[in-house]
Amino acid sequence: MYVPRFNAADESWARALVAEVGAGELVSTGPDGYPLATLLPVLWRGDLVVAHLARANPHWRALGDGAPALLVCTGPQAYVHPGWYPAKGEHGKVVPTWNYSSVHLRGTARVIEDAGWLREAVTALTDRHEAGLVDRWRVSDAPAGYVDGMLRAIVGVELRVERIEAKAKLSQNRSEADRRGVIEGLGEHPVAEAMRRGEADFA
Repeated sequence: MYVPRFNAADESWARALVAEVGAGELVSTGPDGYPLATLLPVLWRGDLVVAHLARANPHWRALGDGAPALLVCTGPQAYVHPGWYPAKGEHGKVVPTWNYSSVHLRGTARVIEDAGWLREAVTALTDRHEAGLVDRWRVSDAPAGYVDGMLRAIVGVELRVERIEAKAKLSQNRSEADRRGVIEGLGEHPVAEAMRRGEADFA
């Protein structure tokens, strides 16, 4: 991922974004040499990303132990209208752009078919996404035989993270006045909220 210095974010920011979004595109190379991609709910713990795929999805068969893989997790994104910049009225040297946040995790993948590992993984994923809900659902709420059957229909995958690239493109290269103009133009959009929180100040 191309990351200019002023858009670079640190690991703690990257972990927070992945935790907030909760899912990412797992990308690897298929047997024909072309990329394969699957959107998966994920947990990033230490240097491991934990996820699972449907057994019917052929993607997992291309993930031999140690296969290179990439997880792409994207946060809020938005078109930036040049008219939001006060600079447009001053000199006109402005163009449209796109603001966004993204994390790329590169490493090696392994497929896991152990039922105990799968049960632990889906329980952790469920608990993460059910947290805070009033009528919280737990894996144990479903009949044991049904859960066993569902576990047989999936395979686990771990990505051992070797490289983290994190980018927050939030108008850091613009003047303070232009940044305020973008925030006002976007209104209540999540990208504006990210800019309000000061997530643009990484340099």
